[in-house]
Amino acid sequence: MLHEINIKTSREFEIVDITGDIQHLVWKSGIKEGIAVVFTRHTTTGLFINENESGLLQDIKERMGELIPKGVGYNHDRIDSNAHSHLRATLLLNPEVVIPIEEGELILGTWQRVLFAELDGPRTRKVLIKICKC
Repeated sequence: MLHEINIKTSREFEIVDITGDIQHLVWKSGIKEGIAVVFTRHTTTGLFINENESGLLQDIKERMGELIPKGVGYNHDRIDSNAHSHLRATLLLNPEVVIPIEEGELILGTWQRVLFAELDGPRTRKVLIKICKC
């Protein structure tokens, strides 16, 4: 089953916890054993699994800004001034994550959450979730 969730962001750089949305779709699917493949279709977004703790999320944002700063003369900026967003997505994040499902539950570590990173907002984004039985 292929599902789509919409994420409306309100800031240029925002991290959104989408774990609950994915788990809800797993429950709705009725699949007890399998995988959830989560994919973002946007080149200035990314997905990752980590702890949803405010200090850590702030550290991630700050380090990304240090590693790939905004507006330092990237070639792509001549088009729409968002090269830093593309580079952060390409070099630091993934467009997909895969999570195993067992007994109808996402198998994540105690503090693990599925996090969506908006790097060029605010925008409304679409994330695809494919739930497969295996």
